[in-house]
Amino acid sequence: MTRPAEILDRTDQRKKHVPILKNFIGGASVAARTADSLPVTNPSTGEEIAVVPLAAAADVDAAVRTAHAAFGAWSATPIKERAQVFYRYKSLMERDARQLAALVHEENGKVMSEAAAQAEKAIEVTEFACSMPQLAAGEILEVSRGVECRVDRYPLGVVASITPFNFPNMVPNWTIPNALVLGNTMVLKPSEQVPLSSMRIADLLKEAGLPDGVFNVVHGSQAVVEAICDHPGIEAVTFVGSTRVAKIVYARATSRFKRALCLGGAKNHLIVLPDANEEMTASNVAASMSGCAGQRCMAASAMVAVGEVDNIIKRLCEEARKIIPGKNLGAVISKQAKERIERYITEAERDGAKVLVDGRNAIVPGMEGGYYVGPTVVDFVRPEMKIAQEEVFGPVLAIIRAKTVDDAIRIENSSPYGNAASVFTQSGGMARYVIERVSAGMIGVNIGVPVPREPFSFGGWNDSKFGACDITGKSSIDFFTKLKKTTTKWNPESQANWMS
Repeated sequence: MTRPAEILDRTDQRKKHVPILKNFIGGASVAARTADSLPVTNPSTGEEIAVVPLAAAADVDAAVRTAHAAFGAWSATPIKERAQVFYRYKSLMERDARQLAALVHEENGKVMSEAAAQAEKAIEVTEFACSMPQLAAGEILEVSRGVECRVDRYPLGVVASITPFNFPNMVPNWTIPNALVLGNTMVLKPSEQVPLSSMRIADLLKEAGLPDGVFNVVHGSQAVVEAICDHPGIEAVTFVGSTRVAKIVYARATSRFKRALCLGGAKNHLIVLPDANEEMTASNVAASMSGCAGQRCMAASAMVAVGEVDNIIKRLCEEARKIIPGKNLGAVISKQAKERIERYITEAERDGAKVLVDGRNAIVPGMEGGYYVGPTVVDFVRPEMKIAQEEVFGPVLAIIRAKTVDDAIRIENSSPYGNAASVFTQSGGMARYVIERVSAGMIGVNIGVPVPREPFSFGGWNDSKFGACDITGKSSIDFFTKLKKTTTKWNPESQANWMS
């Protein structure tokens, strides 16, 4: 795939034919201030496709200073003009949608249909950002005769976004359009496992007319994350990743008096009742647990089977067997991830669970070096097993048996996470009963992946989210802005009361 020459350096003879990435600061490629680097691997084949630098705190400081210098002019630009840049950005993403999908497929291992869907979602959230001139307008009210109060939204300043490996294009675009249209400038730290999509985003934003310095990319790992949390010039931080790291980032960033919104892991429970539609339930659950190779925080990780639903489980297994690694199931991100996922399955089987569909040791002809785990369904899992409690992050479904819907709700609510939950039933009353009682921020009824569409926001509860507001939708406006309240009185002849 051809990549933008201005953001890649092919002159390093140590890695012939493998691009050497640089940071993107001030609208140009800038070499990292360290010589440390990591290989970027195509999970589908195991082949090295790029080298990414492991930047240092000095690189973060350079990006923040650049973003701060750009903030004055950008924040003073009328919001309608800022939105116009993202109208153009949206058009460029539509123009290059196939290329963006191919890049995700290459660095993440998603099948092309999933990579294309990710690009479509990025376009949708950008379209939402273009409506900010209407959604983020101020308010004014005559609160007393001759006295007006008004509220205006102001950008925070330099903000940072730390994004994960599983959605290289979509998750960065959860924050970039909204934060920038609202007048902030940004430093993005993409996952070092999937840095290519973020560089393409930088290229398209520059082509769309975004002023230099408004958007910057710094590659790296833990040192860059720590520098972002600690830097006094960064006003707010968003993070998407594991709960363990989300807690660390949230605690560290807020201890430096920054705003922080950190999304963590999940253990999503799909409660299946006996009256559920067999075909719809089986296909939805299978797609939810295997889509994106199970590497998404909205994946079905546990199915709570209430009462006699063996017919649905049988149909579910039939659907799972139609999902073929390398065909309609992508690779997991690394060899280490493959080994970890398969270890969960083996331990569950050892502890008494029954593997109905076994995806271990999957090999795709012609791509024997890829990291594949086939769809896996494990029945008779007990709630105390690790596979029932921890986020597996692979195409694996643990089935937990429950006698009643209240038992199922107790199982769901015993999880420390709270990203998503679903119920499959034909009873509206029973659906409402579950909706009101499960402890999760996003709920589905006969939907395996209940991701809200714009303008509704994405965000879970409990150990799946740390911080106020949500990362997308209308709720994100409050996170990326601060309010200025003004009270005015110009007419001294107006009747006065306690307000004036």
